[in-house]
Amino acid sequence: MATESENNPAPRRQKVQAAEIGTDILRGLAELAPSTSLSRLAEHLEMPASKVHRYLQALMASGFAEQDPRTNHYGLGQAALFVGLAAIGRLDVVKLAGPVLTELRDRLNQTCFLAIWGNHGPVVVSVEQAVGAVTLVTQVGSVLPLLGSSTGQVFAAYLPRAQTAALSEQESGRPGAPDSEHLQRVQSQIRANGIHAVQGLLMPGVNAVSVPLFGAGEQLTGVITMVGSAAVFDADPRGSAARSLQAAGQTITERMCGVPPVS
Repeated sequence: MATESENNPAPRRQKVQAAEIGTDILRGLAELAPSTSLSRLAEHLEMPASKVHRYLQALMASGFAEQDPRTNHYGLGQAALFVGLAAIGRLDVVKLAGPVLTELRDRLNQTCFLAIWGNHGPVVVSVEQAVGAVTLVTQVGSVLPLLGSSTGQVFAAYLPRAQTAALSEQESGRPGAPDSEHLQRVQSQIRANGIHAVQGLLMPGVNAVSVPLFGAGEQLTGVITMVGSAAVFDADPRGSAARSLQAAGQTITERMCGVPPVS
């Protein structure tokens, strides 16, 4: 016997439409991250503010959105973060890099992390924390500057210019930002050497070394970075730690490209 909903498909269509609107709002929150006003979100989505507000209330009740009580701005909630991290965890580069970074951390006792390219630049998606180290800029979910970090500069060196142009222009206008000639020189060196090291660029007293990861078709899939206090971590690109990081990057790249490990 057919149910009432089968005889009358209208409720089903309404549920599907509601789900589509909800996902559109979540996507809008992601595109305007980390937070946005109701009016800006409504304008971005080309929806009436009253309608967006109604759906936001439902998303907040389920933990997918949250509102800052100080600014009244909206952002993604913990439930959305959980779903996002679960999706990221399915990426080949995250699964393949994890064991390699763990082994590297255990061997050198230096913090290692993986970043991938997100909507707003390099995003830290996996961290292997050194024993006794204090977490500084390496928390999962951290968005790193494009021009002001070794990780970001490696992305800038290998990604298509069109993909990084807007963020590069935005950051280049900040006080102390390097000029375009310097950036071109640094990026040429990164492509020539396959590695980049900085001392105190993102944070005083913190050194970092980064190398790129590639997949099929030599497409950049991520960047791995080793970071630590200048007192205990030598960020010499020719040093033993940097060589170990490069070897780890080569191992991950080979696995991304389907090269079987040497037994």
